[in-house]
Amino acid sequence: MGAEPFWKTKSLAEMTNAEWESLCDGCGLCCLNKLEDWETGEIAWTNIGCTLLDGESCRCKDYPNRQATVPDCIQLTPEEVDTLSWLPPTCAYRLVRDGHDLYWWHPLVSGDPETVHQAGISARGRTVSEDDVDVEDFEDYLVDWPLTVGQR
Repeated sequence: MGAEPFWKTKSLAEMTNAEWESLCDGCGLCCLNKLEDWETGEIAWTNIGCTLLDGESCRCKDYPNRQATVPDCIQLTPEEVDTLSWLPPTCAYRLVRDGHDLYWWHPLVSGDPETVHQAGISARGRTVSEDDVDVEDFEDYLVDWPLTVGQR
C-alpha cells in the first residue's frame, strides 16, 4: 500500500499551491451568484453564473486574470475557507477543513475530471450567465440544488 493522499495528511494551510489548486473539483458551484439577506446573513443561491464561468466545463474562462474582470471574485485561501458559510456541502476545501474524505467522483479520487459532472454534482447545463440577467431580476433565479447536490 502507498502513502495516504495529501488531503488526508495535510491541513489546507500545509498544502502546496499545486495541491491546493487540485482540490477544486470543477463543479462551478462557487461561481454562482448568491444573494445575502443583510439583516439575517442568510444566503440564497441563484443559478446565475459569473460572467467568467464556462457553463459547459464549469471552469473559469480566465482564471489567472479573473480578478481584473471580476474584482469581487473571492480568492479561496485557507483563511477564507474558514470564514465562508456558503461553500457547497460537497466542496473539497470544506470537506478537508472539516476532516472528511473526498467523494468518489472527485477527480483526485476517480482520476477523471468528468466524474463530477457524471455524478450530477456540478453546475453543468444548469446556469445562465449574469451577462444575460438584470441584477434587479436575480431573485427570479433562486435555486436550492447547489446545497442538495449529492443527496439522494
